[in-house]
Amino acid sequence: MKIDFDKNNGLVPVIIQDSRTQQVLMLGYMNEDAFKKTEKEGVVTFFSRSKNRLWTKGEESGNFLTVKNISIDCDQDTVLIQATPKNTVCHTGSFSCFGEKESKGFLYELEAKIAERIDDKAENSYTYALYQRGINKMAQKVGEEAVELVIEAKDSNDELFKNEAADLLYHFLILLKAKGFAMEDIEKVLQSRNR
Repeated sequence: MKIDFDKNNGLVPVIIQDSRTQQVLMLGYMNEDAFKKTEKEGVVTFFSRSKNRLWTKGEESGNFLTVKNISIDCDQDTVLIQATPKNTVCHTGSFSCFGEKESKGFLYELEAKIAERIDDKAENSYTYALYQRGINKMAQKVGEEAVELVIEAKDSNDELFKNEAADLLYHFLILLKAKGFAMEDIEKVLQSRNR
C-alpha cells in the first residue's frame, strides 16, 4: 500500500468504519508514522493535530479500535479502516461521532419493511397476508423454504440456489417478527458463541 502523504502537508484523512455493521464511526488524520504504527500494532493510531503527536484511539478511555481491514482510495490520499470498536467511539459517549443509529445494510432495511407492512396491516401485501395466517403457517413456510434450499444445494444451478436462499431469509424475517424478535437478537446469540 502506497499512500501519498505529500498532498496535505504530511497528513491523510482516515475514515473509520465498524467492520460488523459498516457504520461510519469517525474521521481522523494520520501521518506516515501513525499509519505504520496502526499497521504494525493492529490498533488505530492517529496524528492528533491538537496535541501535535501520535494518539492511539482509546489510550485514555480504553475504547480501542482493532483493525480488521485497511483500504486506500484511488487517489492514494484517503484511508478507510474497517475496525471493531471496543465500546463507544465518540468522546461525547455516542457510539459514533455521526450519531447513534447503526447502519446495518439491506437485510435490516428489509426487516424494517416487513415490520412496517405487518404493523400497518398493509392490504394486498403477501407479507401481511402470511402473517395473518398465524404462527403455524409462517413456521411451515420457513420449513418449506429450508427444504427447497437443501434440494437446490445438491444441484448445480447457482441462480436457483441463491433464489431459494433469499426466500428462506425473507420468510425467516417474517417469522422473527411474529415471534417478537429481531435480527439483532439472533446476532447477539451468535456473538456470544463466537470465540
